[in-house]
Amino acid sequence: MSRTDISRELRPDGKPRLPPGQRLVKDWPVLHYGSIPRLDLKTWRFHVWGLVPEEKTFTWEEFNALGQVRTVSDIHCVTSWSKFDNEWEGVPFRAVYEAVKPLPEAKYVMVHCYGGYTTNIPLEDLLRDDVLFAHSHNGQPLTPEHGWPMRLVVPHLYFWKSAKWVGGLQFLAHDRPGFWETYGYHMYGDPWKEQRYA
Repeated sequence: MSRTDISRELRPDGKPRLPPGQRLVKDWPVLHYGSIPRLDLKTWRFHVWGLVPEEKTFTWEEFNALGQVRTVSDIHCVTSWSKFDNEWEGVPFRAVYEAVKPLPEAKYVMVHCYGGYTTNIPLEDLLRDDVLFAHSHNGQPLTPEHGWPMRLVVPHLYFWKSAKWVGGLQFLAHDRPGFWETYGYHMYGDPWKEQRYA
């Protein structure tokens, strides 16, 4: 099948697999704000706070012990490229959710990253089966420029929501803009609705 044919494929719901305004790429472009943080797995920590019964902090080993899953998904960047059939391995978001048991009033999550980046996502979106904290892509550990040691993957939203170098989650009752959202990016970011900017 040619690349053109692949870009015209349909999803199971009958909608185009390639969102409007996107082009299919073979490589994986590198885009991020600021410099790549220098991290050490011995001192790496994942902190959870906000609307949870108690704050929790996980070491790298503790975090990965929550469970492992493999998924395959397409990704779509707000800068108009898409990459199909990405294989991910990591900790499912739902496993983290079960470990921290957020309070019922928690409806949104602010994702906090090493280096200071943040992004906001509705909790309901993070609970989808294909959302995970990935440490590997296509059978290889993530490279530093793609988020090593671990990044969030939320494939149904534009890829700026799939934050790199994640170090924690803050559970919130109300939505709040993250880094790019304060600069005019859309609060939600649905590629099929072209929700690029507010």
